[in-house]
Amino acid sequence: MPTHRSAWALSLALASLAQAETLQVEPLVITGSRYPASGFDLPFSVDRIEREQASLGQPGVNLSEALNAVPGLVVQNRQNQAQDLQVSSRGFGARSAFGIRGIKLIADGIPASNPDGQGQAATFDLDTLDHIEVLRGPFASIYGSNAGGVIQVFSRDGQGAPKVSSETSQAAWGTRRTRLTAEGGNDQGGFLVNQSHYESDGYRKHSAATLDKTFAKLTLYPDDASKLALTFSQLNQNDTQDPLGLTWAGYQADPRGVADAALNYDTRKTIDHRQAGLNYEHAFDAGTWQATLYGGTRRVIQYQAIPSSAQASPRSAGGVIDFERSFHGASTRWLQDFDPGLGNLTLTTGVDYDHSSDDRQGYENFVGTQLGVRGNLRRDERDEVSSIAPYLQLGWRLGDINLQGGLRYNEVAFDVDDRYIRPGNGDDSGSVTYRDLTPTLGASYALTPDLNLYASWGKGFETPTLNELSYSGPGDSFGFDLDAASSRQYEVGIKSLLGEATRLNLALFRIDTEDELVVDAASGGRTRYQNAARTRRQGLELSLDSALGETLHTRIAYTRLSATYDQGFRSGGRDIPAGRHLPGVPATSLWGELEWRPREGIATALEGLYRSKLYVEDSNSARPAPGYALLNWRARFEQKLERLTFSQTLRLDNLLDRRYIGSVIVGDGNQRYYEPGPGRAWYVAAGLEYAFD
Repeated sequence: MPTHRSAWALSLALASLAQAETLQVEPLVITGSRYPASGFDLPFSVDRIEREQASLGQPGVNLSEALNAVPGLVVQNRQNQAQDLQVSSRGFGARSAFGIRGIKLIADGIPASNPDGQGQAATFDLDTLDHIEVLRGPFASIYGSNAGGVIQVFSRDGQGAPKVSSETSQAAWGTRRTRLTAEGGNDQGGFLVNQSHYESDGYRKHSAATLDKTFAKLTLYPDDASKLALTFSQLNQNDTQDPLGLTWAGYQADPRGVADAALNYDTRKTIDHRQAGLNYEHAFDAGTWQATLYGGTRRVIQYQAIPSSAQASPRSAGGVIDFERSFHGASTRWLQDFDPGLGNLTLTTGVDYDHSSDDRQGYENFVGTQLGVRGNLRRDERDEVSSIAPYLQLGWRLGDINLQGGLRYNEVAFDVDDRYIRPGNGDDSGSVTYRDLTPTLGASYALTPDLNLYASWGKGFETPTLNELSYSGPGDSFGFDLDAASSRQYEVGIKSLLGEATRLNLALFRIDTEDELVVDAASGGRTRYQNAARTRRQGLELSLDSALGETLHTRIAYTRLSATYDQGFRSGGRDIPAGRHLPGVPATSLWGELEWRPREGIATALEGLYRSKLYVEDSNSARPAPGYALLNWRARFEQKLERLTFSQTLRLDNLLDRRYIGSVIVGDGNQRYYEPGPGRAWYVAAGLEYAFD
């Protein structure tokens, strides 16, 4: 079983091997830190994953394929396309029942998170990827109410001679995927268009899914000082089946099984998501101005497994969710360098505005004795969420010292107009606004040209999501009295270039949070939340990227995290004493890969992943999901014939066919906490690319 000590020994051994090589390691340029800078010099944890690292040899379906190499992140494929991935950063976001919360998601400068903090990673198109940037720690607050971190996805600009490429793949569990891509460009502009279709029977019963994605990007250069990028994306999921979680007994009996309630009510979800955006940048003599506009719609219809008996209460919202969301936003910022006579000063100032409006209905999920169909109306409301946030950030370079500071004012407003008023179900209309200032401070010192020491501090701010507010008031009404959680984060670390072939990052952090949102009660398919606890998260992150000669390359990401309640509280009628562990947060995560490229056009790699056990509810008394270790293998081949490029990919996941639980549903009221991961699974793909003159 991997331990803290063994991970250190492995990392140092690999680092010592790398020092003898002569392959140059360049500091990565981070564009998502509000201004372009070398990640090596920034006083906080930030990682950049290139397209080749994230997508080659991978299925290209889920963000989890790309982010295992980032320490501090836990990205779990739930084998359930109806509920998206489960992503946490330093423990933030682990209790999310669906989608991603507590982490800001951004694609090409456009938020993939709603103003309330709930986000969807399924909208990201990995086929068009240029790179991904992941920011963790105190400086995440420069992006707003997302205490855990920021994940930014950047699509590539169309460049060079036009080319068309296609790939088709087959995999275990009846999985099939095809994509078609066209791209190209010159000094006047470029284009990138991608269309993909994915379908799968799913590893578990009742988990079939179909996803269609469209992405288009047009880049224009009106003059030597300007750049304009227009993007459009669309996601369609029709009747994606939801197998729900399993009880421990159900998992032991059949890991591929499904809860009876999922079959009885035919639990499923349909999503139609469309958005468009504009990014403009112009370099003036004095500085650079950047602006973003975006807008879109999202329609969701979800059939849940809430028992018909639980819907007898006049307060019930039914068992079918049907909402149509329109969203839009804008941001603008100004970047300017100054020479105050002592070092170099960089100023970034701007404002972000985001708004979403939900026309939301709820229906019974039965008609008479027929289950899993739309019945009587039980909920009808309009939900508005808006946020506005001006901010200021300063960077001051004084020789070997780099100082960073920022201040952001956050205002997030919720407004509910209840249109379903019946006897026993009064008017739940209301509003609440959360406001806070989030300062950040950081400093790094170049002890040598290849070794930076840094420290940073910041205040975080995390509002409840609309879903968490929905049933948290008296009588399951809206919980307008819920407070936002606030945190203070501390981080110190080392960033080092060892020799000319190894990059090593080490971070120690502590996060103290007040008014943490926890489960108050869960019954009848509804979860009520409360502000009841102080928590402490503290740990260590280590990452290593090293070339072991001309043909071998290794990457390692290690996380040790203690996440506990510092204050007792009551949940579901039980006392939760201080010292209990936050559920859904592994104490240890270790990922590594060893890649071999014997010659151009051939690459093969072994990937290893270890996760320690996961507690599934706040008292830590229910059986935790056991820790597990997985081994994967991949190979990719390319052949070039004039303008044609052929490619083939082979993968075997879970080589040793381990039985394991890949993710958990924290605090599930029916004790269906466990979501099993698949056994040994194969994947094959073949691609063709044609480049024009």
